[in-house]
Amino acid sequence: MTDLIARPYWYLRHGETDWNAEGRSQGRSDIPLNARGIAQAEAAGALLSRHEDDHMPVARIVSSPLVRALRTAQIVAGAMAAPGDAPLPVAVDDGLQEVCFGEQEGQPMGHWYDSWIAGEYTPKGAEPFAELRARAVAAVNRALDGHGVVLIVCHGAMFRALRAAMGLPPNVRLPNAVPLWVAPRAEELNGSRTDWGLSPLG
Repeated sequence: MTDLIARPYWYLRHGETDWNAEGRSQGRSDIPLNARGIAQAEAAGALLSRHEDDHMPVARIVSSPLVRALRTAQIVAGAMAAPGDAPLPVAVDDGLQEVCFGEQEGQPMGHWYDSWIAGEYTPKGAEPFAELRARAVAAVNRALDGHGVVLIVCHGAMFRALRAAMGLPPNVRLPNAVPLWVAPRAEELNGSRTDWGLSPLG
């Protein structure tokens, strides 16, 4: 199984959608940001603009193609740009799309995530967790393979898969639009296992 490249990066889950607010499983359904989600994205961009240097500045932005993530990335890029400067361009990687939840999409969020993560249950028509993890690692490694520190604008279940790949408890809900600094701990870089640290901004 391919490991994540041991390089730091910024991760941002998209802003809120109506389905988020209603507690519905969203998956691959292409639901747009609501007004609160737009405001969250603007706030995330402003927060990064003020405090990204607390860790490392964003040099590139790579986003999921789904509208809730791509719009978040575009708003953040605009909010981060200095007056008179052009925003950072937003690249898109189809591999960063949210998991397909099959027949569970649009349904109230249930209590089956642990079974799905363990490989014991996959909703009809959904992507198995092991496949999501492999896809997430491959997509993030592509994003990491470039100059400077990348901001990845993506999804909640995708980050569950990345947590699993980092050896962290996977079934942890990631808040909407809170910038997260993800970094390998320096003392572990030369060992056989990378120990990852997560630091939310704000």
